[in-house]
Amino acid sequence: MSLTKPNQDLKRDLQGIASDLKWSAVELMRIAERLSLAGNEADAQAVLKMCTVFHADEDRLTRHAEDVKAGKILRDA
Repeated sequence: MSLTKPNQDLKRDLQGIASDLKWSAVELMRIAERLSLAGNEADAQAVLKMCTVFHADEDRLTRHAEDVKAGKILRDA
């Protein structure tokens, strides 16, 4: 089943946001590493917790994009 233009746009938006979260988590992990090396372990751990949340949100958005592709989630025109 081919996707309508609104559903294609929704799928692309969800995938794009998931990608942005992944990139942000990678950058935050680098920051956490620098914080840890500088002796600021408390802030490093806080940043790593943010990374965990970002990864979970990325996974959730990816699943939503797959649901759009499968026709389980539809966007009206």
